[in-house]
Amino acid sequence: MAENTHYDLIVIGSGPGGAALAQRLAPTGKRILMLERGDYLPREEANWSPQAVFVEGRYQADEQWVNKDGGTFAPQLHYNVGGNSKVYGAALFRLRERDFEEVAHAGGVSPAWPMSYADFAPWYDEAEALFHVHGRRGEDPLDPGTTAYPYVPVKHEPKVQELSDKLAGIGLNPFHLPLGILLDQKEDGFATPTSVCMRCSFFDGFPCLLNGKADAQVLCVDPMLRDHSNVTLLTGAYVERLETDDSGRRVDTVVVERGGRQERYSADIVVVACGSLSSALLLLRSANAQHPNGLANGSDQVGRNYMRHEMSVVMAVMRHVNETVFQKTLALSDFYFDSGDPDYPHPLGLIQMCATSHADQIKGEAPLASVMKHLPDMPFAEMARHSMDFWLQTEDLPIPENRVYYQDGQVHLDVVETNERSLDRLKAKLEQVLSDIGWPAMLVERSLYLGKDIPLSGTAHQAGTCRFGTDPATSVLNLDCRAHEVDNLYVTDASFFPSIGAVNPTLTIIANALRVASIIEARL
Repeated sequence: MAENTHYDLIVIGSGPGGAALAQRLAPTGKRILMLERGDYLPREEANWSPQAVFVEGRYQADEQWVNKDGGTFAPQLHYNVGGNSKVYGAALFRLRERDFEEVAHAGGVSPAWPMSYADFAPWYDEAEALFHVHGRRGEDPLDPGTTAYPYVPVKHEPKVQELSDKLAGIGLNPFHLPLGILLDQKEDGFATPTSVCMRCSFFDGFPCLLNGKADAQVLCVDPMLRDHSNVTLLTGAYVERLETDDSGRRVDTVVVERGGRQERYSADIVVVACGSLSSALLLLRSANAQHPNGLANGSDQVGRNYMRHEMSVVMAVMRHVNETVFQKTLALSDFYFDSGDPDYPHPLGLIQMCATSHADQIKGEAPLASVMKHLPDMPFAEMARHSMDFWLQTEDLPIPENRVYYQDGQVHLDVVETNERSLDRLKAKLEQVLSDIGWPAMLVERSLYLGKDIPLSGTAHQAGTCRFGTDPATSVLNLDCRAHEVDNLYVTDASFFPSIGAVNPTLTIIANALRVASIIEARL
């Protein structure tokens, strides 16, 4: 192997888990190679087109996977610099302190983590600063943070502020959604989106044409490449497999397909951060004589315990007009651990607002028979003007049968719902709350957020396929997120999660990546 193909560190994947780790280690001066299978997502007018982004799936991976029933579907994956953070909604929550403990749900038990919230707290602080999180401590009764957010909250537009006031009026605790967004304009102690983008309704699911979203490319990859000549990024670099030495205890070669040619690289330490699904698949296709069931898979847990939240995006069609542009600023956690109903003593989950509906999205939805039956004369554009949009999520539970794997040369993703009754209850709770505040609404499922062939829960908020723990028989990684069976292999995306809670996972991915970076720094 040529000398210039050896690095101190190879990071596979440029999403939040890989990019946050690499940027923290870049100042060490060590030679770092980042491998990204995709390219930079183009900045173009189509970034803001609901037709292009949702209906045509312009930026999604062109792949076909097999579901548990034998049908095929196109996974909503994004292979580009910055990973899925290029199209995420930038809601950056800390897991609740109780999420690190065992939690009983209607669908089963969410297991305890082998570490506590206190172990992650300082890394959450660092992650919030790195990703420009805007929020206000003390509003969310379940937020475990004690230090102030690094940036002031994003101001509610008038209709959202009215919603917040009405929710507070019936005894609930609405709060400003913690958002990763680059804003430089302030007004009355709040950040306002007008200085970044007058079309800020394009947030959930859309790339940001103006790079105003706090994503892994904008905040980690680009500054790292600009400031540190010891870091190299290769795009269009698909990692075919990882090869080990004869002992099977060390990765000694990273085999890459790039531009139709095979390339081979080596490093003292290899970090896999391709996303929970793709990381597990890489380990599975790296099987060898020492690891016949897949690299680091002596426990048979690689690819298993897949979680993705039980999720629903609903458009609440109301009597009044909603002219809000930037809608994604409010959330509600009152029913996170307690439904409030004596007949259902189980956690429900999180309610948050999401980006405004647009006529092109509504036209492209799976049949809107229910709403058209009641509102046959309302055109799509008018329907959008009379709606508010909410993202509901409850905890998915890890079970070995929910897994990603190869069979007959195809990727299979087996997913069964584990906690759907709580999601149904959460939808009913939202409908009840809107009625209680005098805003009765018809809730319409938003299928384009959730995919036409398989729910978004098939690939979004992916976690759990290489969980960490102290027992090599039941986990893939140790508490440092290093593989139990491979001395120089780490995994720093959400694969390590033993449970997922009911909040968006990205901030926890970033915090853990920073934690693991500190461990690797000492080792380097």
